[in-house]
Amino acid sequence: MPNDGVPLLLGRGLYKSFGPIPALRGVDISVAAGEVLAVMGPSGSGKSTLLHCLGGVLTPDAGEVIFEGQQVNRMFDGQRSRLRRSVFGFVFQFGQLVPELPVRENIALPLLLGGTRRRTALAEAQRWLPRLGLEDSADRLPGEISGGQGQRVAVARALIAGPRVVFADEPTGSLDSVAAEQVMELLVTTAKTEGASVVLVTHEPRVAAYADRQVTVRDGQTVLPAVMP
Repeated sequence: MPNDGVPLLLGRGLYKSFGPIPALRGVDISVAAGEVLAVMGPSGSGKSTLLHCLGGVLTPDAGEVIFEGQQVNRMFDGQRSRLRRSVFGFVFQFGQLVPELPVRENIALPLLLGGTRRRTALAEAQRWLPRLGLEDSADRLPGEISGGQGQRVAVARALIAGPRVVFADEPTGSLDSVAAEQVMELLVTTAKTEGASVVLVTHEPRVAAYADRQVTVRDGQTVLPAVMP
């Protein structure tokens, strides 16, 4: 169950615009350690922008993002890159696997980028394959597996380095209902086993139902209580 103490990740008074178009208008949101939080809202509501600000991909125009007492929005680019590589994990709607790399190397990529020896990284990736139901697909390229299998690979890649927070942006948006359920079961079950929090952006109630808590973003603002008491 999520920890009821100090939030692991906190966004406070977040504003972000793209040119004259405001995407976030003063969002407050918190994520507890071990919590699965679903951020819901219609297309264009600002929920993906919020996720990218929390994950250090975008810098908000105003407000602050605090992770374990550190202000992510005030970090240098290199510091945020290291945070995204070693402490945060990401799953996107279309997986964004490297098409030239086989399944095993795609899973191992965060470890390889973090300096783990190739043999060790690939051995760790190999151990994930039974959990994905892809024991015979280690050497296949992303174009040779299904969309659902590719998303399971993306989940493993996001979790292999032991992140504290996994950010999942519409991770089932391109999948049928059966594949979506498999991906969500893998993501939520594995994250909880590994002690990672999950920030899940979705517009689908059946996907949000996997979360411990849900908040809604509409017109760049949260419209349900978003900060823990």
